[in-house]
Amino acid sequence: MGLIGGQSSHSRAFEKLMTQFQTQDHIRRIYSEPRSQEKGRLLKFGFKAYSQNEEDGIIQEIFKRIGTTNRTFVEFGVEGGLENNSLYLLLQGWNGLWIEGNPKQQSSLRGTFKSKIESKQLNVLEAFVTPQNFTSLLTEQKIPKEFDLLSVDIDGNDYHVFKSLEGYSPRVVVMEYNAKMHPPLQWVMKFNPQHQWDGTDYFGASLKSFEQLLDSKGYALVGCNITGSNAFFVRKDLVQDKFCAPFTAENHYEPARYHLSAGLVSGHAPNFGEFESL
Repeated sequence: MGLIGGQSSHSRAFEKLMTQFQTQDHIRRIYSEPRSQEKGRLLKFGFKAYSQNEEDGIIQEIFKRIGTTNRTFVEFGVEGGLENNSLYLLLQGWNGLWIEGNPKQQSSLRGTFKSKIESKQLNVLEAFVTPQNFTSLLTEQKIPKEFDLLSVDIDGNDYHVFKSLEGYSPRVVVMEYNAKMHPPLQWVMKFNPQHQWDGTDYFGASLKSFEQLLDSKGYALVGCNITGSNAFFVRKDLVQDKFCAPFTAENHYEPARYHLSAGLVSGHAPNFGEFESL
């Protein structure tokens, strides 16, 4: 069989498969390191269902340790909804709010998740979250004051938005951090209401800055995911001895391993349709 337009489809498929094998081997080696095996550490529990990386598994393990209450989530920056930190929870019967400001993504969300929206299990709001409107958006949507999960990923003003939150105390918070800025560096992107991520390292805040901000609001840093994308915080009254101390950026920092994302798979391409809850 000859090549058409360069590389054959079989060759591309083989290269993709090899990338996945190499990624899985790299991940297994990291999971097997003594640090990953320490009591209370979350890293080895990661897996990907509908999250971008292996956040689904870490979130599941956190709630296994601390339990759930109202099983309510709030996530913004969800794009089309098929790759985020709360879709897997939606499949498990959780309720929640997705906030997305892009009109095209909104249209996709409302089509794909029509049945969940109509049943009131999922609320989809078209808005750009800012420090000025964050708290009021939650109030308007009647979110419980102590809901279970907040996930923040807007590629820029995340630090400033979370800093503005008043009157709410989610039990678990997931924050995207800038892994290029190693601890103990404190670095926060200057607030810019017009900011749009340009693919460079200018976004968000360092893990140390997030550690200190969330500490001031009553949260402990309990882990990061293997690609160095997201940090996980648990409200201090829930931590007890269930996670790996000390709860510092120096202890829980994971470097930028964004290359691993390409090899993380969870079966076939994501889709969402009607299903039966047994």
